Amino acid sequence: MTQQDPHHRRDPDFLQNLRAELSGWRTWVDRAIVLGYALASGLFVVGFTMAADRAFSLFQRLYHWNAWVVLLWIPALTALLVWATHKWFPGASGSGIPQIRAALHPALPPEKIGAFASLRLTFAKIVLGVGGFAAGLSIGREGPSVQVAAGVMQHARRWLSPGSTIDARALLVAGGAAGIAAAFNAPLAGVVFAIEELTGRLEARSSGLIITAIVLAGMVAVSAFGNVSYFGVIRVPDLNWDLLWPGLLVALVGGTAGGLFSRLLAMSLTGAPDRFNRWRARWPLRFAAAGGLMVAVIGLASEGQTFGAGSEAVKRMLAGEMEQTGLYALLKAAATWITAWCGVPGGIFAPSLSVGAGIGHSLAAVIDPGLAPALIAMGMAAFLAAVTQAPLTAFLIVMEMVDGHSMVLSLMASAMLASLVSRMISRPLYEALADHMVARILAAPPDPANPPENAPKR
Repeated sequence: MTQQDPHHRRDPDFLQNLRAELSGWRTWVDRAIVLGYALASGLFVVGFTMAADRAFSLFQRLYHWNAWVVLLWIPALTALLVWATHKWFPGASGSGIPQIRAALHPALPPEKIGAFASLRLTFAKIVLGVGGFAAGLSIGREGPSVQVAAGVMQHARRWLSPGSTIDARALLVAGGAAGIAAAFNAPLAGVVFAIEELTGRLEARSSGLIITAIVLAGMVAVSAFGNVSYFGVIRVPDLNWDLLWPGLLVALVGGTAGGLFSRLLAMSLTGAPDRFNRWRARWPLRFAAAGGLMVAVIGLASEGQTFGAGSEAVKRMLAGEMEQTGLYALLKAAATWITAWCGVPGGIFAPSLSVGAGIGHSLAAVIDPGLAPALIAMGMAAFLAAVTQAPLTAFLIVMEMVDGHSMVLSLMASAMLASLVSRMISRPLYEALADHMVARILAAPPDPANPPENAPKR
């Protein structure tokens, strides 16, 4: 009889493993708690989506009633939102993705996580984000949905047993991935987003938690909105070599424009030393009102097309119902930059997709209008990949949003090339913003009025 290799792994014993699983009742309680919070995160994202859509519908009614009213409405509401954010909820400012990256930063002490992700910030993000849509600002709800869902999920930690292997980091990653999946109805993009933007890798012990959160949050979103693509089904012609050079041009233009846009945002939001940022630091409400006025003027110049996230404009482009204009992408990018610079809670994912669609739409008008649907989709993937420097997430989001499985290789190539071009121009945007946030929170004195929410309950 040969001696058994001590490193040889035996087959699992089903009955023994089953008894071990059933005997650990506290483990099952912890799992039930996490499942409940995953469902809750999906409900919060769905509620945020419905409220944001309703708020923007009210703004559109105001705009169509009297377009000139927005010259007063947008500056006043922008200043109000910035005042409330600065006074009570500074952690809710901006997108929400940099905050979760900051909460996962290795240099951040655990007691500081509550400054970036908490149930309090979740409610604040929803209310202030809905206010941004009511103001007609150029913002998206997908980035905020990441912070909303992560804030809900991390709250589960206080109810878990002290010996639970589910830590705050895994809950934050699972919540962030669930937020993207539920917001875009794109579960694959949620998994890749967790790897590409939040962790850098998918750990075996947290992969099940992440997928469970995505599935449950996605089920809630599908139950509320139906299992439909975000922008419908894209109709593309038969793809052949005629798309090569136009597609390459879209990827290069989208990558260059996205890299410049990312660099401009990073400089503006990290307080680069210039005159305008000194004004912003000294008079934030006046700066916000002036920024809101500029957004209103841009919206009037574009006949209302740059207001909001830009989703309706993309749908019209894909349907061939939008007039050919070369200025839409530039005006939308300017409105998004100014809105973000003001410090209003709101994301840049959907506006970036809209800008990329405008780039593809404009180039198709010059090259070949018959290629418009394909070039629009490639422009969306290219610009989003360039801004975020997360090409896998970008192409998966676009593919799942337009049901563009026939364009997988084209979308992947445009996203990868655009991201490569962007890396020559700018460092990753969310990384730069997260590092800035961590540096500021570590330099700030402790606030006894706001104790951390992430500590487990004793």
